[in-house]
Amino acid sequence: MMLPDSWHGSWPNLKAVVVGLGKSGFSVVDTLVELGVETAVVGKTAKPELVDLVGLIGSKFLASESPEVLSKLGFQPDFAVVSPGFSPSHPLVRELEEKGILVIGDIELAWRLRDKHDKVAEWIGVTGTNGKTTTSEMTQAMLLESGKTAIACGNIGVPILDAIRDPVGFDYLVVELSSFQLHYLGQISLNVAAFLNIAEDHLDWHGDFDSYWGAKAKIYQNAANVIVFNEQDSKTLEAAQQAEVAVGCRAVSFSLGAPAMSSVGYVEEFLVDRAFLSDRANTALEVCEIADIEQISSASSHLLANAAAAATIARACGVEPIYVKQALRSFQLAPHRAQFLGQVGQVRFVNDSKATNAHAAEASLGASESVVWILGGLLKGVNPEPLIIRHGAKLRGVVLLGAETELLEGLFSEHLPALPVVLAAKNDPMGSAVQSAFEISKPGDTVLLAPMAASMDQFLDYAERGDKFVEAARKLGVK
Repeated sequence: MMLPDSWHGSWPNLKAVVVGLGKSGFSVVDTLVELGVETAVVGKTAKPELVDLVGLIGSKFLASESPEVLSKLGFQPDFAVVSPGFSPSHPLVRELEEKGILVIGDIELAWRLRDKHDKVAEWIGVTGTNGKTTTSEMTQAMLLESGKTAIACGNIGVPILDAIRDPVGFDYLVVELSSFQLHYLGQISLNVAAFLNIAEDHLDWHGDFDSYWGAKAKIYQNAANVIVFNEQDSKTLEAAQQAEVAVGCRAVSFSLGAPAMSSVGYVEEFLVDRAFLSDRANTALEVCEIADIEQISSASSHLLANAAAAATIARACGVEPIYVKQALRSFQLAPHRAQFLGQVGQVRFVNDSKATNAHAAEASLGASESVVWILGGLLKGVNPEPLIIRHGAKLRGVVLLGAETELLEGLFSEHLPALPVVLAAKNDPMGSAVQSAFEISKPGDTVLLAPMAASMDQFLDYAERGDKFVEAARKLGVK
């Protein structure tokens, strides 16, 4: 069926099922009820407070995610809004599609409802295996510094439908987009679309790497003004070359090296722009110094890439270099991202709980010379062997967490048989992991939490995992 393409369309005649009741799922049902759509929510579990709120606003929650739950809704849904955690192979999603029920995600729904206010925000989309959150938050900071109203939303922080329903509205929505959200993406047209990088991740959800890349590449479809790709990542260039975009849309790259024309990159100690100035063939515009970026953290390749990407997006939106510079000088990384906690004696402690895949963990491993590595959890179908081989020489020891320790034990035994390998205690996984890592360490080492895996086998999410690491490190006297 065809859904209305406006907040002011004929929504009250429709019925919907919302699949999944988390933070974004509640924002969906809350929005649909406000629109007058008859709505029910289904899911295996949900926080009691969210279940209560669903009832209070006039909907209902059915605690099941089996296909049979559709017969218990009390109505035939016209469409379904599926939370990103539900893969296309999930039996309930398959049942919806087999019944001919339109399946969308919260991003498409928000796009259809973007005209709630007279001031309709410009949409910026950011995706990639790593760096999405930092780049999105940097972009928001640059826009705010320039006097624009902006909010980072979507896969981070604020659900996008809450941003759409803000009483005042925004000039820009900086929308972080996961591959799950992009899979369910319908026809939208981003003003600026950025694809930062790609490496193997979420293969259990997508099935294979090509499907994962294909979902990521959807960010470019119908882009209106600028698409941004990574000079150092050929798969983002490939996606840009294959993208069907609006007439007049430009392709601009960001780079860790000297920028070619229509690129933003680094020359000596400066980040410079050769994309958004009139004589870009012959001149470059200084945006900031690397020293400005080092106010955030040590200038790792990932941080420099994120800053370059955010600056490219901001310049595409007309932000002057002085505001980019000022935003970077005052920017603070969100917790659990290469977060230096302090030392005990001469042993450093770094919390990179957000390193939920090998690509992110590699950046953390690359930043230290000698590491006691705490890792493990849900590997999401990704083979950790290449990373272990590449960084084995710098490992003092490893402590393993979570569900797939047997696989990891086998790999370390095969490739690094003399390396100390410790299993964390199941009754206190992080506390025991930190204690064991410290006992293995020697002066000059870094105890690094970079799990290379998702956390939900032992923790609520990566943030709780990181919080537990911080707590255990503080008990050791880290300061």
